[in-house]
Amino acid sequence: MKTALVLGGGGFIGGHIISRLKKDGYWVRAADIKMPEFNISDADEFFQGDLREQAFVRTVLNKKFDEVYQLAADMGGAGYINTGNFDADVMNNSALINLLVADEAHKNKCTKIFFSSSACVYNEHLQMNTDDPDCREATAYPAFPDSEYGWEKLFSERMYHSYNKQYAMTNKVARFHNIFGEFGTWTGGKEKSPAAICRKIAMANDGDEIEIWGDGLQTRSFLHIDDCVEGVMRLMSHNSFHGPVNIGSDYMISINELVDIVSKIAGKTLIKRHVLGPQGVRGRNSNNEVIERELGWKPPQDLIKGLTATYTWINQQVKK
Repeated sequence: MKTALVLGGGGFIGGHIISRLKKDGYWVRAADIKMPEFNISDADEFFQGDLREQAFVRTVLNKKFDEVYQLAADMGGAGYINTGNFDADVMNNSALINLLVADEAHKNKCTKIFFSSSACVYNEHLQMNTDDPDCREATAYPAFPDSEYGWEKLFSERMYHSYNKQYAMTNKVARFHNIFGEFGTWTGGKEKSPAAICRKIAMANDGDEIEIWGDGLQTRSFLHIDDCVEGVMRLMSHNSFHGPVNIGSDYMISINELVDIVSKIAGKTLIKRHVLGPQGVRGRNSNNEVIERELGWKPPQDLIKGLTATYTWINQQVKK
């Protein structure tokens, strides 16, 4: 039986990866500063503690695992990482976790780490156009991310690849593009736009106004969690390709269009009220040329199916 360690296992993506690994027959240990908020973890063991502390990392990473999934980070949506109010915490917390994990994994002969990077690494100047942003993997350099969160991710990418070069590890890096779905944070300030919009629409009555940050013309692509996990597993099973690679949909829509889609799913007619708020870059879309070429696969574009499942779940949470 293969063994896996999932760091950040109490979080949204980590929880779904644990469930997939168990389905695939792995023995799984998980670790996080918090337990899962919305469901019970499928992990065989769950260690609760702070991965910024070397002693805890050593307790969790105390043996060889076939695979380590490193998703633990200080993160959130635009309302958290694009305000500038939490930059020092974001950089310090996430970099410290990655430094400790890489070192301890190497010492315990864990040769394959998956690192969850982000589309936030991409050059801000190439994402000014709402219709044609350039997020090809190679365009991360010359570097100019739009947030300190993106700078930390870029540093950690290079660190994990440096371990590959110096210690013959096979660490993998994927850049996630707006992953959404059930059992994710949907309120409290760290939620991302699909969850925030689903919450606002679930709480609104037919004919109400809902607030939208900015003019709503900013564009993004959105990928359901099931497709994200499939991409991660395909990357981890590939023998020679280590990334970085985009994992995201290449179907781009505006935030206004996202609101319209969710409103239709909810069966409500709502009025958009555009207000000041953090927005990030003007346009962002996953370029899937590399994942299609290297892995022979790219994520599907069934946005409505994913949003329907997500809205249904968030609507249930609102009504509790």
